[in-house]
Amino acid sequence: MGILEGKVAIVTGAGRGIGRGEAIELAAQGAAVVVNELDAEAGAAVVEEITSTGAQGVLDTGDVAEVEAADALVQRALDEFGQLDALVNNAGILRDRTLVNMTPAEWDDVIRVHLRGHYAPTHAACGYWKEQRRPGRIVCTASTSGLLGNFGQSNYGAAKAGIAAFSTIIAQEMARYGVTSNAIAPAARTRMTESAYGEIPTGKGDFDFWHPDNVSPFVAFLCSDDAAHISGKVFGVQGDAVELYRPFTSVAVISNGGARWDPARFGARVGELFGEAGVPTGAEEMMTKLRYRMS
Repeated sequence: MGILEGKVAIVTGAGRGIGRGEAIELAAQGAAVVVNELDAEAGAAVVEEITSTGAQGVLDTGDVAEVEAADALVQRALDEFGQLDALVNNAGILRDRTLVNMTPAEWDDVIRVHLRGHYAPTHAACGYWKEQRRPGRIVCTASTSGLLGNFGQSNYGAAKAGIAAFSTIIAQEMARYGVTSNAIAPAARTRMTESAYGEIPTGKGDFDFWHPDNVSPFVAFLCSDDAAHISGKVFGVQGDAVELYRPFTSVAVISNGGARWDPARFGARVGELFGEAGVPTGAEEMMTKLRYRMS
């Protein structure tokens, strides 16, 4: 028996990559899974993979950034399987461009799919759990592009940083109902990131660190009763490694002896902040701070 036996879960954007792996793993752990995917052909293939093993899975092709579709998605789980226990918000897109070259549509599309695509199904699921007084598990998908910042991804990074904050706040709001909310910042080779994560190992038995399926075991754990005590956290997940991220934390302070600052004084004093913290004053390539990266 798996750790999700008797549970019902939704995975959004589950037709390929990380979402596909999550849906298949949750089913392998015993959950009945609603596979949400706009590409009906890709989604149906995942459902076939699930049901061919004797597990339960159904396809939903709604746009989770639309409230009506997200409401229908949660209702689909209830109609098909009688309950909902976990929601994995995974759906996302990329429209990479430096800010000065980014079109309004490229900004709006990314913000919509990621942030509204998290808000709408989470809103529907939390409404159900609150009304039914049932516990629930939410897993949101952030990114190191949001936690650290990445060149050419102001739209994606802003959305992903927002998702990390969103997940933390939902954890606070839903704690009284027994609902947990955590976020992952996964790193894997998918259609969106293939060029960044190198070639697939060809040696027999070699561990493919960047394979997207490596993300799903920890997601299954977060959806289980074993993780009922964990909420409001952000985890880095890649390969065989799981990291815990600490939110923004004050690392240095200067004060003015109980008097209002004169702006001219900051020139002489602000360096104390950076010196105490050991932080450079200029723009940084924040992704070089990653613990796990190709280089």
